[in-house]
Amino acid sequence: MTTTAHKLDDLRQRLERAQDPGSERSRKRRDDAGRSTPRQRINALLDEGSFVETGLLAKTPGDPDAIYSDGVVTGYGRVNGRPVCIYAHDKTVYGGSVGVIFGKKVTEIMDMAIKIGCPVIGIQDSGGARIQDAVTSLAMYSEIARRQLPLSGRSPQISIMMGKSAGGAVYAPVTTDFVIAVDGEAEMYVTGPNVIKEVTGEEITSHDLGSARQQELNGNVSAVVPSEEDAFDLVRDLLDHLPLTCFDPAPEFDAPSDGEVAEDTELNEFMPDDTNAGYDMLELLAQLGDDDELIEIQENYAPNMITAFGRIDGKAVGFVANNPMHLAGCIDADAADKGARFIRICDAYNIPLVFVVDTPGYLPGVEQEKAGLIHRGAKFAFAVVEATVPKVSLIVRKAYGGAYAVMGSKNLTGDINLAWPTAQIAVMGSAAAVVMIAGKQLDAAETPEQRAMTKKMFMDFYDETMTAPYVAAESGYLDAMVEPNQSRLALRQALRQLAGKTQHDLPKKHTISPM
Repeated sequence: MTTTAHKLDDLRQRLERAQDPGSERSRKRRDDAGRSTPRQRINALLDEGSFVETGLLAKTPGDPDAIYSDGVVTGYGRVNGRPVCIYAHDKTVYGGSVGVIFGKKVTEIMDMAIKIGCPVIGIQDSGGARIQDAVTSLAMYSEIARRQLPLSGRSPQISIMMGKSAGGAVYAPVTTDFVIAVDGEAEMYVTGPNVIKEVTGEEITSHDLGSARQQELNGNVSAVVPSEEDAFDLVRDLLDHLPLTCFDPAPEFDAPSDGEVAEDTELNEFMPDDTNAGYDMLELLAQLGDDDELIEIQENYAPNMITAFGRIDGKAVGFVANNPMHLAGCIDADAADKGARFIRICDAYNIPLVFVVDTPGYLPGVEQEKAGLIHRGAKFAFAVVEATVPKVSLIVRKAYGGAYAVMGSKNLTGDINLAWPTAQIAVMGSAAAVVMIAGKQLDAAETPEQRAMTKKMFMDFYDETMTAPYVAAESGYLDAMVEPNQSRLALRQALRQLAGKTQHDLPKKHTISPM
């Protein structure tokens, strides 16, 4: 007869075996590489002692060789006191590949997040589908993907790429809101180098194909960080700027008083006198917000467009800003994609948008036309118009052509438009306008010196009369001209006024984004 004591002992033995169930060889390989276990990773991210594991003893029924956990650790806990659901691949068990029990564990924790309304964090380190499970593995990937849709835009989804991930193990993460990759560890690709060589004959290393830095340049990664610890820090910082669901407010933090903000005089000296000189837009954003704690998204992808989370008046905002240090702040096809996606994230989670404008326009060129600048640029404009959150625009220098329109202008649904006296607002810059308007006079010039003088006279006249911000202010396209040192206070007042903004679209099923 089996006693209660025997049953308790059996339970304890099973729980102990399940804690690190991979083979001795795979565990040694992990330990020799200095990598942590999935449970160590989860506990390093979550508040101390808050992790509650689910499915610890799950394994394939009827298989005597089946391994506990089936290659994934699932559960729930807290980050800075707020609930999250979480899962982490275990590379020592079936290579972290997705099987039936694996899939059921992940989908159950996702179902919990849908029911209670909280973020889902996935720590990814997987070989993809479990080949020996055939179609059932693919079915589980589909089940996971199916749950990403009801979560998308409702509760934040964050993926942390910790190792080599292929196939479905990259499709699922890039469907989440944010993808954070550990430099030197993470690799991502649809098919690995060996398969590519076999099918197409192309030879490439896995690092060159899908390293964190390469995938960042490809636009598939939100941020690359140097270590696991940095990845966990970034996740905590991101969650501090995001709500649990789209129906909840994001966390608020202490902020300087209006009096302290109004005393800031440094911004009056910020803008260079030379209208073509570069400057650090991130430095400006740090001075416009409560502090210099910005979270830049896709830093090295389309760096001519900056997308970053910050805080104004203690509340989260999304900055969308042109970067004059790259392509003079022009909007190219990649920048349009980057800006559009960030705008949709902010809009989904009710985070106000602050556009800081210094752009000479969309980037011209044959390559940009081939890259689809027309429809990709239209998606950016589409995202701006579709967003119903408060939208405040601050024009600090150039705002030319269609790029002016899409950067939160009043005509494309911007709520409040502000401008510095250094702003230049026009259809195009003077260098382009002189060719369009004064081409005949330039052609009639008898000497290069006369041509240069005519060009300069026209450009000076154009800048003084056509690009001055007062033309837009007089026409009602600007709500206020502000001195730079009053910008922080003006942005606070604008966002406070717009805090109760509500806007509803016409009844329909859904919009259709541009091609």
